[in-house]
Amino acid sequence: MLTAIDGHAGEQVVASLADIAPDFATYLLEFPFGDIYARPGLDLRAREIATIAALTALGHAQPQLKVHIAAGLNVGLSEEEIVETIMQMAVYAGFPAALNGLFAAREVFAARHAQHARDEGVETAHAA
Repeated sequence: MLTAIDGHAGEQVVASLADIAPDFATYLLEFPFGDIYARPGLDLRAREIATIAALTALGHAQPQLKVHIAAGLNVGLSEEEIVETIMQMAVYAGFPAALNGLFAAREVFAARHAQHARDEGVETAHAA
């Protein structure tokens, strides 16, 4: 479930805990991804919208927000849906939290666009 949602970024988070808190990496996999994300009732798109909204509202979880913005894209959210979710948080969490969320989204979108451009360049080079 972690790979389906977060892709490589989720694997990096787990790997980054190996030397300091491997048990925490296990908890991270088992509870949110093994129990919560796998529950019926909400699809992965809805779960990522809720997660992006919550992390934006917290206002102090930029690394996790970036991972879940990318995860939202991975499960089929559009950039527009993500931006609208973050903007909605200005009403409930304040403009600073929403601004920080929008800046995080801009970074994730830019990195994603750059990766796609690199991937297309590699595909074009192989085709030639």
